Amino acid sequence: MSDTDPPITRAAIRAGGTIPDRGALSLSGYLWRWLEMALLFGFAPIVMMWLVHGDRIPIVSDYIPAGTKIPIFVALFPVLFIAAFLLVIDPTFRLRDELRRGIGARNLLTIVMAFLIAGSAAVLWIKAHHPAWFLEFPTNRPETYTRIMIAYPIFSVAAQELLYRSFFFHRYGPLFGTHVGLIVIVNGLLFGFAHIVMGSVFAVAATALGGMILAARYAVTRSFWAVFLEHTLWGWLIFTIGFGRYFFTGVSNL
Repeated sequence: MSDTDPPITRAAIRAGGTIPDRGALSLSGYLWRWLEMALLFGFAPIVMMWLVHGDRIPIVSDYIPAGTKIPIFVALFPVLFIAAFLLVIDPTFRLRDELRRGIGARNLLTIVMAFLIAGSAAVLWIKAHHPAWFLEFPTNRPETYTRIMIAYPIFSVAAQELLYRSFFFHRYGPLFGTHVGLIVIVNGLLFGFAHIVMGSVFAVAATALGGMILAARYAVTRSFWAVFLEHTLWGWLIFTIGFGRYFFTGVSNL
């Protein structure tokens, strides 16, 4: 989205998709989408947590050797597949429209300024309270660090933003009407909840807050690339300055 594009209206947010005129959902359609959202964004993260940590899952564990730990991306794949399928069969979603919206100079400026201010505060805090953590990952494990810096945007950020922003707002936007603030809060909380796989209260709380920031950005811009860039910058910072210990399970195919 460039600075000359028309602003996102409340009606467009209500529509929740790349084609604004979608029509109203039936009562059964509303109920089904609430249930679908609960399964994909509430129940699925719990199953992912079990898979990643090698816990026993009723029925499923009968087909997986005991103690097997599944990489996070592999555990996430079924959810991504379902989301992609629902978008493919949805005539009101156009991927080219989703990806054609740029960031725009104004949005780029706010993203960079917010990152510099809040990021500097995070650096100062960790140097003051946990100086041993600062730059320990790139210093002690440079090869792993480099691989993560390269792979993280491609395999993690892109998947998360397509699922939690593009898909979520398109599929479940109609459930929230014109209550933009509500969908931002719900989206952020569910994004944070998905990080229970990390086994850290800090990771859940931090990503819930970050999820709300990204959701607000997407609600206003409807730009995948804006949230992709913002998410990538924060991820790189987290892994670099020492907070990566809360977001890296060690079960990874990187």
